[in-house]
Amino acid sequence: MKKVGYHNSITRKLYLSLALMLSLSLSSYAQEAAPAATATPADATAAPAASSGGDAVKGKEIFNTNCAACHKLDAKATGPALRGVGAKYEKAWIYKWVHNSSDLIKSGDAQAVKVFEANNKIPMTAFPQLSEADIDNIIAYTMEEKAAAPAAPVGGEKVPGTDANTGGISNNVILGALCLVMAILIVMLVLVNNVLRKVASANGIDVVLKEPKISIWKAFVKNQFLVLVSVIFLMLSGAYFVYGYFMQVGVDQDYSPIQPIHYSHRIHAGSNGINCNYCHSAARVGKSAGIPSLNVCMNCHKNISEVSDTTATAEYSKDFYDKEIAKLYKAVGWDKDNQKYTGKTEPVKWVRIHNLQSFVYFNHSQHVNVAGVECQTCHGPVQTYEVQKQFAPLTMKWCVDCHRKTEVKMEGNEYYTKIHEQLSKKYGVDKLTAAQMGGLECGKCHY
Repeated sequence: MKKVGYHNSITRKLYLSLALMLSLSLSSYAQEAAPAATATPADATAAPAASSGGDAVKGKEIFNTNCAACHKLDAKATGPALRGVGAKYEKAWIYKWVHNSSDLIKSGDAQAVKVFEANNKIPMTAFPQLSEADIDNIIAYTMEEKAAAPAAPVGGEKVPGTDANTGGISNNVILGALCLVMAILIVMLVLVNNVLRKVASANGIDVVLKEPKISIWKAFVKNQFLVLVSVIFLMLSGAYFVYGYFMQVGVDQDYSPIQPIHYSHRIHAGSNGINCNYCHSAARVGKSAGIPSLNVCMNCHKNISEVSDTTATAEYSKDFYDKEIAKLYKAVGWDKDNQKYTGKTEPVKWVRIHNLQSFVYFNHSQHVNVAGVECQTCHGPVQTYEVQKQFAPLTMKWCVDCHRKTEVKMEGNEYYTKIHEQLSKKYGVDKLTAAQMGGLECGKCHY
């Protein structure tokens, strides 16, 4: 038989190349992983500095309960910053000041008068209920050193614990090996095909070529029934999608614009449990819920110039929230260092989210006060929203369906007593829906 070449030697060379590259990749990975496995990590938690005469842990709890409304550790609020206060004043004087600062000032104590005048002459609330041991605990908490912010990685250095592939083979090594194997298989298939053709040619075997077949598109065009069915299907599908598109004109469900000042309902209504009607007080008495005045924000934020560490999320950092509060201060002209207004204000151009058509009438007070509808019914679980969005489609169908399902609350609502007695007999029901009481009349919403 005729010789067809040394294809076996080529295959051996390819296998040897694959083995060599895999061994080099694994050895390089082992060299990279070895230092990480043998390195001795620094102690995760260092022992806190000892505070004589008090428990810092208990002090933090007492501080957050009694002092945090007016004081911060490292920034001035209504009162001065309290970090290291134990080193500034004698304990005996601090006891008297905390128990009743007003009496201490009236007694003519020079130090008390100086502190009082340095803080805009704002009197401090008396805490006679705090024992000297409680005050010692607070002092111990204020004497703790401020935790240093973690240093940013330098020169592309990876932060320990952030590599998702730690403890296993690198994804790049695995992908590289798979690509190499696929390339070798393709080369081997080409070589085998060439060898088989040479063997067939040497033995006088003719390779039968496949007969050309008609194109599927040509066959489809010749079948008139399939063409007719396809045209009808495309026309119906097109009409369906065009109808759906036009029905969504003016529907802005899930619309969530970026506001000039980031406001998190998750923090305010969720974590802090602030009632919706506190900020949107107009919803109880008027047609529109209204945009809360910035003065409402400042009722709390005079003393809240930064958020707690637990407020931050993976998407929004503590620094981000603190900068948004700074925008609020700039808008109202609040000087947090001196705790007073500067008189320089800037308007905040909020972006409207819920916007009904001009020919639609909707009254918040009628739904909130009379009907007792919860805010979440129309606005969704706002207490979970980081960025407020339009929850409901606010279409006519959506409103009509709500009127058909919602029963009118009669308890303590004398306005509807007489009409309820008449209509309940007419419809033979105990409770009426909004639709049965005229909620589907056109003039209710369009007049």
